[in-house]
Amino acid sequence: MNKTLVTGSDGFIGSHLTEELVRTGEKVKAFVYYNSFNTWGWLDTLPKEILNEIEIFTGDIRDPNGVREAMKGIDVVYHLAALIAIPFSYHSPDSYIDTNIKGTLNVLQAARDLNTKRVLVTSTSEVYGTAQYVPIDEKHPYQGQSPYSATKIGADRLAESFYRSFNLPLTIIRPFNTYGPRQSARAVIPTIISQLFAGETKIKLGSLTPIRDFNYVKDTVSGFITIASAENTIGDEINIATNREISIGQLAETLISQINPKAEIICDEQRIRPENSEVERLLGCNKKIKELTGWEPQFTFEQGIAETISWMKSNMDSYKTGIYNL
Repeated sequence: MNKTLVTGSDGFIGSHLTEELVRTGEKVKAFVYYNSFNTWGWLDTLPKEILNEIEIFTGDIRDPNGVREAMKGIDVVYHLAALIAIPFSYHSPDSYIDTNIKGTLNVLQAARDLNTKRVLVTSTSEVYGTAQYVPIDEKHPYQGQSPYSATKIGADRLAESFYRSFNLPLTIIRPFNTYGPRQSARAVIPTIISQLFAGETKIKLGSLTPIRDFNYVKDTVSGFITIASAENTIGDEINIATNREISIGQLAETLISQINPKAEIICDEQRIRPENSEVERLLGCNKKIKELTGWEPQFTFEQGIAETISWMKSNMDSYKTGIYNL
């Protein structure tokens, strides 16, 4: 049995990954962001029988001392801790450097010093920028179209350097847009659904033309675990994608038709990103993950959306619908 650490375990994908690792029998330590309220993010919502099996470590990914302490005795590290909101990165880029780049460096350096058996570094499809060709495979050029994506490019290349320089057994995992229960309203799907369930008839959105490849969170999590269990993925970077695309406008119309067909979309100027910063198209190639691990998405887009709507309907108290969530 591996002793596993999940950084960012209090977040959206991290909480699902932590929960699934416990269910599969892993001995899991959850690295959560320290706060004086002693809240553990989405982990606080897990069933008690799951939460009681998790060792909680409160710390700050930006602090190398706490990271090193958390990683002592750990076999496998899933590194998900990051700042991810693109609009917030426009006015607070320093925090993204400290969290995404320096935080990743802290994990890599500790893993090297402690001889950690396996490190999984979480990337993002945003590192590719607007598609120069589709589907986007792992050889696609990188383009930092936001401070956020630039820091993730930097973190990925740091990870690559530790593999090449020090033979650190790591893999860079690059999910395309993940959605599902527990996602914050800074993302487009919960933004739309939360406005609809709040009774809004004018749904505020930014640009409707961008195209995305959406992964249901349970498929993303299974991709992480499958990649981690395969020896032939070490030293590689691997997309998790569905190879299916939908525009934000089509997505919004789909959700509106299911929840409140009388609602309409209006443009909210503050949600419009700078022209050269908006990533217009992301359609991922999943050929490599299939060939290396046999992974296949188990949920259709329709199934994932249905589960997300059902969960959000019962958890609307987790959302502030009257504001623009950065």
